[in-house]
Amino acid sequence: MLVDDVIALVPSIPGRRALLGLAGAPAAGKSTLAQRLVSGVNGRLGADTAAYVPMDGFHLSNAQLDRLGLRGRKGAPETFDVDGYVHLLRRLRAIRERPVYAPGFDRRLDEPVAAALVVPATARLVVTEGNYLADDGAGWSEVRDLLDELWYVDTPRRLRERRLLHRHVGGGRSQDEAIAFIADSERPNARRAESGRAHCSRVISAERGA
Repeated sequence: MLVDDVIALVPSIPGRRALLGLAGAPAAGKSTLAQRLVSGVNGRLGADTAAYVPMDGFHLSNAQLDRLGLRGRKGAPETFDVDGYVHLLRRLRAIRERPVYAPGFDRRLDEPVAAALVVPATARLVVTEGNYLADDGAGWSEVRDLLDELWYVDTPRRLRERRLLHRHVGGGRSQDEAIAFIADSERPNARRAESGRAHCSRVISAERGA
């Protein structure tokens, strides 16, 4: 079970913290897997041993995307505050005597939400996930150096795109709008995410249980 492998990453020395990253294409199941791993660790080692911090909280706001003319490319690497994300990872490594707050992402609002998440001081493992954790682009390449391990979540394209269609229609797009957005934005984003696969130490099938 993957939970056993993740538990092996948890430092046995109090005051130490490990960071596990999950990379992969949009709708690969990264967030579901990350939350299952965190729940599994906490169930075995005690509440607040592990915490979940997704990259999605570092989406630029819709107002900033409109200003930059990037609303139609939402989810692409340039539509995230990568410097803010890297800074958070550094804080998670450096600050262990008090809680660290992190932004989340509200899919109903389609906006990031400041300080929506908290990593308690007791957390000895943080699982973070996002499309571009293995990316070589400016800023993104710094992410790998801040992670103890980086895994790639592999999911068939058809399954991912079915999930994306459901996600975008549920978020208010029409069927045609959702299909167009997947073709114009999500597929290029998926190719970009897949390009970093070789930087990951392990490939996880999305169908494998936690």
